[in-house]
Amino acid sequence: MPTDTIAINNVVALGRDGEIAIVTIDSPPVNALSADVRDGLAGAFAAIGSNAGVKAVVLVCAGRTFIAGADISEFGKAPRGASLHAVMDNMEGGRVPVVAAIHGTALGGGLEVALTCHYRVSDAKAKFGLPEVKLGLLPGAGGTQRLPRIVGAKKALEMVTSGAQMGAKDALASGLVDAIVDGDLTAGAVAFARQVVAEGRPLKRVRDDNSRLGGDAASLAPVFAAFRAANARAFKGFDAPEANIKCIEAAVALPFEDGMKVERAEFIKLMGGLQSTAQRHVFFAERQAAKIDGLDPKAELLPVKSVGIIGAGTMGGGIAMNFLSVGIPVTIVETKQDALDRGVATIRRNYENSAKKGRFSMEEVEARMARLTPTLALEDLGQADLIIEAVFENMDIKKQIFGRLDTIAKPGAILASNTSYLNVDEIAASTSRPESVVGMHFFSPANVMRLLEVVRGAKTAPNVLATAMATGKAIGKIGVVSGVCHGFIGNRMLGARQEQANKLILEGARPADVDRVLTEFGFPMGPFQMADLAGLDIGWSADTSKGVTVRDRLCEAGLRGQKNSHGFYDYDEARNRTPSPVAEKIILDYAAEKGINRREIDDAEILERCLYPMVNEGAKILAEGMAQRASDIDIVWINGYGWPVYRGGPMFWAEHDAGRARIAASLERMGMAVSPKLVEGW
Repeated sequence: MPTDTIAINNVVALGRDGEIAIVTIDSPPVNALSADVRDGLAGAFAAIGSNAGVKAVVLVCAGRTFIAGADISEFGKAPRGASLHAVMDNMEGGRVPVVAAIHGTALGGGLEVALTCHYRVSDAKAKFGLPEVKLGLLPGAGGTQRLPRIVGAKKALEMVTSGAQMGAKDALASGLVDAIVDGDLTAGAVAFARQVVAEGRPLKRVRDDNSRLGGDAASLAPVFAAFRAANARAFKGFDAPEANIKCIEAAVALPFEDGMKVERAEFIKLMGGLQSTAQRHVFFAERQAAKIDGLDPKAELLPVKSVGIIGAGTMGGGIAMNFLSVGIPVTIVETKQDALDRGVATIRRNYENSAKKGRFSMEEVEARMARLTPTLALEDLGQADLIIEAVFENMDIKKQIFGRLDTIAKPGAILASNTSYLNVDEIAASTSRPESVVGMHFFSPANVMRLLEVVRGAKTAPNVLATAMATGKAIGKIGVVSGVCHGFIGNRMLGARQEQANKLILEGARPADVDRVLTEFGFPMGPFQMADLAGLDIGWSADTSKGVTVRDRLCEAGLRGQKNSHGFYDYDEARNRTPSPVAEKIILDYAAEKGINRREIDDAEILERCLYPMVNEGAKILAEGMAQRASDIDIVWINGYGWPVYRGGPMFWAEHDAGRARIAASLERMGMAVSPKLVEGW
């Protein structure tokens, strides 16, 4: 193993094992390509270049991973340190073979560095990918030009436009790695390097070999066209996927250096664009959301080894799946056997459908179901560490349940409500332990949606709040802390949007117009499509309905939304929609009855009236301390309501695109009270 190791700088060391030089990067936590790492690599390879005794080089990383990408904290700052391109050119153009020894992940710039090495070996668990598209970018250090020269243009297209990772086995089959090492990776890489030297193997430069591209520009043109067509819906609105595709096309059609010029031009265009700025904002915002103001990050967490869930309906069942899927046993409670059976059957069906799609085995289905205990007895939750109530949005029912839980749950158990609107403090007051009560608002479908609003009550204990957030992370959710207010963060802002949408359809816009404008903005669906999907009769009762609202009258006319194929839209068997003439007449009649003079409303007004009040409500939420930071609001809307990620969230959009001053002036013209926070900024 390495001898005579010297530190090039604080993160890169150079050692020797006989005639094999070993360059080690040790820059926790993920060995990102910071200026210090680049400087260290430059120094190490300069020293190697002047040492005739070195016959080959092994590049390896300490810690849990190979180079996991660029140091994105440097993006947008004045450049410093050695150029990554210069470092890579020195490695690739050196006189001796360089072998990358890869473990953990080789992502983004890390994979690009590995691709400039003449050979690559990995352990069996290593993963490889170019995820820059997720930050609104493309690989800017030759990744779009070298990757297709190894895995082929078609596979490279898939990888660069999705950010998907490739496992070691597939990497070996594709030629991305030359060998998978058993046992100690560094020792195996050194042995491989010695074999390369002994056999006099050539310096394999990926850039010089076009044989794996899969064809020339003419023969691959239909492949590119088909790929664009197949992914048109997924890529809609995003700039980065098309830029990545253009670069792969350049790799096929042009000499390497010319392709690099295309890559560089496209990279600069994306880096300077608002979309990448927005997507990088989201990247950091997700991590910031996990930090809880005023809470010791080292606060001791409560154990969550078993979970109780009250309610086996759509929400309760979906919540249960999150825990069952990560190995945490769940006891689920219903009041009637048929409802319980339906809930359990739905959970099983969802898991079996996933197994049929190849996501896991049928044995795994049975393992997950074995962790589920259905019961009709609330008392069976007595030993659960965390109990989540997921019943109807009715305060009286929730208070009754929490009052009973107070007598059943063990001391120290966390009592959580999945309420989406109601006052968590009022719910907590029905117990003798309000410090143990917290809101955990999951989004439907709860087994799919990433967002979890964690609602901090006035008396919620710090360790209860911290545990709720940590539990969310453990089941794959992005937790955001909210204070107690009607609708919390997301639904409170949604209410502001829906109020305007409802007014717009009375004043002259059609539901389809409103939906179209918002989907063109980037939402997956508009407010009236969403209403139809959820069901127009949620919370509506035929016994108490008095036709006060348009929704009341739609329900009274038998329009329920997608569930009975009639709502704001009519739906055919394939769920294709057309505007409902019945709904349109109800809206027109209602407007006439209220004396509303209808007029033409353009798309710009629809967008402003739907989105500006949302931003204003977000400003109020910040002013009241109901959200910790503006970026938390962005994370709520991106992960819970489909705000397009390339627009960065409503508060980012207001700050960087629409303009706070413009929004405030427009709101004043609408006659709305403008939050001072909107004017002052956040």
